Amino acid sequence: MIDRATVDKIIDAAQIVDVVSEFVTLRKSGVNYKGLCPFHDDRNPSFMVSPAKNICHCFVCGKGGTPAGFLMEHEQITYPEALRWLAKKYNIEIVEKELSDEERLQQNERESMFIVNEWAKDWFHSTLKNDPDGIAIGKQYFRSRGIRDDIVEKFQLGYSPQKRDALFLAATAKGYKKEFLVKTGLCLENERGAYDRYSGRAIFPWLNVSGKVVAFGGRVLDSRTKGVAQKYVNSPDSDIYHKERELYGIYQAKKAIVKEDRVFMVEGYTDVIAMHQAGIENVVANSGTALSVYQIKLLRRFTQNITLLYDGDEAGIHAAMRGTDMLLQEGMNIKVLLLPDGDDPDSFARKHSTEELRQYIVENQQDFMAFKTRLTIEGVSDPVKRSEAISGIVKSISVIPNPILRSTYLSDLASRLGLKEQTLIETMNQFIRKEKEQPQQSISQPLPEDTQSTETQQQGNYSLPTGRTGGGSAVETLLMREVIRHGEEVIYDNVETEDGGIVSFNVAQYIDYDLGQDGILFNNPLYNRILADAVKHSGQEGWKAETYFMNHPDIEVSQEAARLAIDRHQLGGRFVLKTREGSLRQRVIHLVMDLRMDIVGQRLKEIQLAMRQASTDMERVMQLMNEYKETQQLRDMLAKRLGSDVIRN
Repeated sequence: MIDRATVDKIIDAAQIVDVVSEFVTLRKSGVNYKGLCPFHDDRNPSFMVSPAKNICHCFVCGKGGTPAGFLMEHEQITYPEALRWLAKKYNIEIVEKELSDEERLQQNERESMFIVNEWAKDWFHSTLKNDPDGIAIGKQYFRSRGIRDDIVEKFQLGYSPQKRDALFLAATAKGYKKEFLVKTGLCLENERGAYDRYSGRAIFPWLNVSGKVVAFGGRVLDSRTKGVAQKYVNSPDSDIYHKERELYGIYQAKKAIVKEDRVFMVEGYTDVIAMHQAGIENVVANSGTALSVYQIKLLRRFTQNITLLYDGDEAGIHAAMRGTDMLLQEGMNIKVLLLPDGDDPDSFARKHSTEELRQYIVENQQDFMAFKTRLTIEGVSDPVKRSEAISGIVKSISVIPNPILRSTYLSDLASRLGLKEQTLIETMNQFIRKEKEQPQQSISQPLPEDTQSTETQQQGNYSLPTGRTGGGSAVETLLMREVIRHGEEVIYDNVETEDGGIVSFNVAQYIDYDLGQDGILFNNPLYNRILADAVKHSGQEGWKAETYFMNHPDIEVSQEAARLAIDRHQLGGRFVLKTREGSLRQRVIHLVMDLRMDIVGQRLKEIQLAMRQASTDMERVMQLMNEYKETQQLRDMLAKRLGSDVIRN
């Protein structure tokens, strides 16, 4: 582990112009530099580099960040790997943190397991190419599946001899300990001694996103599959491998995923390999395990677009359906492509040329919601089953974090099924409210009255609907800009509370407290994460929000922080958001109220729509009219405090 002092030294030494220049041709532009963006097909230079702020940013695709953040995005590497890259460039010696005996033992064991796996991968591969049985049996198997030699090399495929302890004897002869052969799962042990897990099998190494060998899959060869319960045997979970956190093929696919801005998810090893051989490289497999949040977050580092590519039988349909709500909840855009019944990606890819395969994908993949609607609703006449199916789709839509996309899906669903859109909206809101019933963590100490300016005093008997999310993205962005730039700055200092206590609020704490009173969340889930992180670190001495977030190990966070830290006029762009003049406290207070005004305005529109749709139900109309009147009063009160004149509808 790199110690904190060394990390700080690396960050201080790294110069954004030096780093970016290794990958992008830059030209001077005033006090800054500009070039063609390396993250999208850029024809007019839109990638700006600021030596003063030590950050870069593309004003078209939004990518960039600090030197470490740029490397993480461009090279698809982790934060520690980016730090090591920079340390090598600037000749900084990496100083590892002093570890306890237990930590050192764990680290040494993990490193030993990686070393053993790397050796085993090479041994399996060498056996396939050089051993007589490897050539006659293993290589013949791969050739029978149509796998070319260059693909065998690309995936480092191998073969384990039928002798039950061939690998164990070879490994111990090289000095590798039985302890690590067993811990990695390469060998098993019983009362008769140690023996190989994969004897007589074709070998598929698993490489993690950094290219380290974490596990293996072994397949019984075709001549032996009859009567075998498990055609595939995979490595067990270990200190270096957790199957719910890894995806087969991610190391070979990551650059293609970024380039294509899409990932294809298939089921098995040979599906991945066949797609690569057909010229489609942005493909991974979860290899029979249920899709996990860890795997989804791993994919989101590279793209938000995923196509589930399975065969068209019942098992394929089931595979396409499972885990989809998790994908939607993590902000993934899902398409589904079912192949003709009887074909899986492996067999289909072998039957068709690359162009035919690409054309089939383009013409036949469909949006997940359309797929689920066709699968679960169309042709269902039973009212109860139909209602349950519709509720299932609405529930899936409710987990989507993007409100515009949610609204689009609901509108499309209403049109497809001939239902009132408001009915679907109300159903969706019920699901959202249930999800948000979990208590929100925020500063629980009430803000004393004398800390409130004239703009924020006395809300009266009105309050915003709890659990609502914020409305305007522009206001959210301005609020988050204040958190990034000034999150640690105190705007209420040493204020006495009603119970005699003393509290202080910095920018992040005040925003969290104020919005938390009504359970308000940002529409942008990234902003919720940043605010929570800012509040968490607010009490640390010397903590600076801008420095912390711009050098955050989460590439998504560091890129957004860099974007918000940039003055667009400074980098030669146009102003998009105008920062309100006045003191920091006044700005924050006004922005929080602006956000509340957005929410109230949106609620008024929803009530108006509900009244039009309930025009024949007078009791419901009267209820909505009363709610509309109360909401108008709240809006007018907020507007008065904001210094705005409101014209009644």
